[in-house]
Amino acid sequence: MESAGQATAEARAAAEAAKIEGQAAVDRAKLEAESHLIAEQSILAETKAKHAVELEHKKKVDELEIKKSRQLAEIEVEKFSQIVDAIGADTLCAIARAGPEMQSRLLSGLGLQSVMITDGSSPVNLFNTASGLIAAPQQSESK
Repeated sequence: MESAGQATAEARAAAEAAKIEGQAAVDRAKLEAESHLIAEQSILAETKAKHAVELEHKKKVDELEIKKSRQLAEIEVEKFSQIVDAIGADTLCAIARAGPEMQSRLLSGLGLQSVMITDGSSPVNLFNTASGLIAAPQQSESK
C-alpha cells in the first residue's frame, strides 16, 4: 500500500509537472505570438509613416512645379504683351497683310529674325514652316 501510495504521489507529481510545463509552453507561445505581432505592427507603422512622408514630399514638389510653371507662363504673357505693345497693333496688321518681301523688310527693320502670324482659320504645317525658318549655314568665301 505504501508503494502504491508513493507511486500515486509520484504520478500526481509527474502529471502536475507536465501540466505546469504544458501551461508554460502555451504561455511562451502566446508571448512569442504577441512579440511577433508587436514587431509586425511596428514595421507596418514605420512603412505607413515612410509612405506618408514620401507622399507629402511629392505633393510639395508638385506644388512647387505648378507654381514655377504659372510664374513662367506669367512672364511669357508679360513678355509677349510688351513686344506687342512695343511693335504696335498697326505694325502687326501691316506685317500680316504684307507680302513676303515686305514682311522681310519690316521684320529686319524691327530687329526680328522671324515671326509667324496667322488668323487661326487654316492649319499651319509646322514641318514646312520650320524648314523655312532655319537658314542653311553660309559658306564664307576664301580670299
